[in-house]
Amino acid sequence: MTDQPSARTVAFEQALAEAGCPGRVRVLPESGRTAAQAAAALGCDPGAIASSLVFLAGDEPVLVMTSGAHRVDTDLLSRELGVPVVMARAKLVKEVTGQPIGGVSPIGHPAPLRTLVDQSLQTYDEVWAAAGSAHSIFPITFADLVRITDGTPMRIAAD
Repeated sequence: MTDQPSARTVAFEQALAEAGCPGRVRVLPESGRTAAQAAAALGCDPGAIASSLVFLAGDEPVLVMTSGAHRVDTDLLSRELGVPVVMARAKLVKEVTGQPIGGVSPIGHPAPLRTLVDQSLQTYDEVWAAAGSAHSIFPITFADLVRITDGTPMRIAAD
């Protein structure tokens, strides 16, 4: 890992500080685009990676923070939310978050997004989430992740 901050990293750290989180962004030498890549770079369990995925719940974009240990069950979410849930296309992800797929952070979007947080992440003392790029990541507790996103803890997968 390197500690050379980019302008995006500095801006994200400022947003994190404004949210009352002490997390420090780490810049990975290789891409952390997938949970497996990020976990390998950090030497942690893939389940401790809080992957940020955007879905459409009916017509509403929803950010789902899911554990890297499993896949989002869209049928389960559709039943829980009462509307069809499908993965958002890359263009919409960029539009609603201002960030590329593989690097979407839980905060710092042009407008707040309804956020669902995988309740299985609470089994980890510390989870890692993207900080706006595929090469940046930061540590956070489950409680702080829910707090800064104003998220709703929810079961995201059947497994």
